[in-house]
Amino acid sequence: MATTDTTRQRLKPDVSRPLRLRVRRRETITPSMSRVTLGGGDIGEFVPMGFDQWFRLFIPAPGAGLERLPDRLTRTSYAKFLLIPKAVRPTLRNYTIRAYRADGDDGPEIDVDFVLHGSPGSDTAGPASTWAQTCVVGDEVAIIDEGIGFVAPPDRHLLLAADETGLPAVAGVLGSLPREARGVAVIEVPTEADRQELDAPEGVEVRWVMRNDPHSVPGRATLAEARGVGVPDGPVFGWAVGESGLATGMRRHWVSAGIPKDDITFCGYWKHD
Repeated sequence: MATTDTTRQRLKPDVSRPLRLRVRRRETITPSMSRVTLGGGDIGEFVPMGFDQWFRLFIPAPGAGLERLPDRLTRTSYAKFLLIPKAVRPTLRNYTIRAYRADGDDGPEIDVDFVLHGSPGSDTAGPASTWAQTCVVGDEVAIIDEGIGFVAPPDRHLLLAADETGLPAVAGVLGSLPREARGVAVIEVPTEADRQELDAPEGVEVRWVMRNDPHSVPGRATLAEARGVGVPDGPVFGWAVGESGLATGMRRHWVSAGIPKDDITFCGYWKHD
């Protein structure tokens, strides 16, 4: 069961608490993406909701555990979390469920895809990217389920836009849509080798955009391509995630094209510096 948060256009789980899970396997699926499969522990309490279901991920600090996790994340609990000494405070990041399988080889399991930023130990590799490249079977993490942000009214023409950080989310959305859904999804990845097989309805066109230039700003190619996608007559729902400029730029474009603000969901996952 879940409840709708209409003020934020989110569908939240009725019950959400920290679930402790363990790494089952790790693999590099494209040059820019690593996939970590989690299961065991409290996985039986996880309720799959599909679409862009996201969660808070707690990764233990080196040599530390997962003590003193908040029961849920609010401003107050987050402030208390930050009081934990940095040397033992878990890394906290937000991620999307790439896939859920109730019938994994050892029971239910979830896949989580991580965008890779440099090699472990390099200046560009953050703690989550490093962990995704170095974790081993049995390593423990915790997640707090936060529900879904893609809450589209029925019978809408869909316009979707995402960079590689939003690829797991758009993959979940496409795989969860009714098979009669119609629309266009524009997805940006660093190179041709970073494309993935997606389960999109036949009526949803998927357009891949490759940056190819490592010095170009992520999201700009998506903005250029998605702005060229016409907004049809009739009810439309727009959804844009990824780099902050991509998300806000698509919202401005869609509003200027006549889509009501209430029919647009956008979220900046990160900001290019």
